[in-house]
Amino acid sequence: MKSLQIHIEVSPNLYLKNPDSSELGRNIVSHSIELINELGFEGFTFKKLGQKINSPESSIYRYFENKHTLLVYLLSWYWSWVDYRLVFATINVGSSVEKIKKAIKVLTQPIVIDQSVSYINEILLREIVVKESAKAYHTKNVDNENEKGFFKTYKQVVQRVSEMILEVNQTFEFPHMLISTVIEGAHQQKYFAAHLPALTDVKKGSDSISEFYTQMVLKVVQ
Repeated sequence: MKSLQIHIEVSPNLYLKNPDSSELGRNIVSHSIELINELGFEGFTFKKLGQKINSPESSIYRYFENKHTLLVYLLSWYWSWVDYRLVFATINVGSSVEKIKKAIKVLTQPIVIDQSVSYINEILLREIVVKESAKAYHTKNVDNENEKGFFKTYKQVVQRVSEMILEVNQTFEFPHMLISTVIEGAHQQKYFAAHLPALTDVKKGSDSISEFYTQMVLKVVQ
C-alpha cells in the first residue's frame, strides 16, 4: 500500500521560489543535504551543488538567495517535520506526564527515514541539525531574520513542549529554557558520543540520551 504523503510548511521568506514545487527544487534540497554532510557547511557552495545535480549554478539562485538561507530552510523544514511528529505522538495521550515522555523521545531519539516525504533523507538532515544549526542563528543578522520568521518552526517546537510542561506544573517558571536546553543538549551529547566520547556517558546501541533527559525533565518539573 502506498504511504501517505505529507506536506511540510516552510516560511516563504526563506526561498525565492518554493523548492517543493518542481523536480529541480526537490533535487536542490535533497542533494544539498547530502553535500553539506559530505563537505561541511563551510566547504559547501552552490557551484559544487550545481555540479552534483548537473544544473547551472544560476538555477539554484532562482530558489535561494544564498547558502545561508538554504541552511535555514533545511533547519526550518526539519523543525516543522519534528512538530508534525510531536502532534502525531501525543494527540491521543491523556496523561500529561506520558505526553512529556513521548515528546522527549521525539526530540532526542535517533531518526528513522519517513517514507511520507520521499526526497528528504531525515537521517542526514538530523546530522546537519546537530553539526551545523548554530551557524544559522549565531550571525550578525539574527535579530532581523528572527523578525522575518526565519526560526518560527524551531520556536514552535519549543512552545509546544513547554505547554506540556505547564500541564504537569503550571507554576514552573522556566519551561522554554528547559526544553531548549534539552534539544541543544541532546544534540551536543550525540556529537560528543560520535567524536568526543570522554565528555558523555552515551553507550553504543543504548537510548542513554533520551533516558537522561526524560529523567532530568521529570525531576525538575514535578
